Amino acid sequence: MNKPTDQKITLAKPLATYSHSRRVGSLVYFAGQGCRDPLTNMWAGVMFSEDGRPVAFDFEAQVRGVLRNVEAVLAKETLTRHHIVDVQVFLTDMSTQFSVLNKIWNEFFEASKCPPVRTTVGVKELPGLNLVEMKVIASVDLPL
Repeated sequence: MNKPTDQKITLAKPLATYSHSRRVGSLVYFAGQGCRDPLTNMWAGVMFSEDGRPVAFDFEAQVRGVLRNVEAVLAKETLTRHHIVDVQVFLTDMSTQFSVLNKIWNEFFEASKCPPVRTTVGVKELPGLNLVEMKVIASVDLPL
């Protein structure tokens, strides 16, 4: 059974008709989370020219933006990062992004006694201006 939540947490507007998360039994499945800021609707770490074209990307800022969005979905579900059991990470350039991802990942899960399992996949491109996307599964049954 799905447990609806009523917390007023701001999430980025989906790019299509889908939910940010879906609770089924003790598991919570997340839609892929990108780095768009829910308040500004702008992608984290993207610099634009005067005419509005993207001209530079800060990958570290994008990873941190994705993790902020993951935490917002967790909060909406009244969970924390310690409830995460599985993460699928999608990168657009494995050779330059993987080590940066690992650095930030290690900081994010530093206090975790049992960090989640993770699969990292290189892809040609992602929606919008995302260089990274994360798909998460969390469990309500995990102890903090």
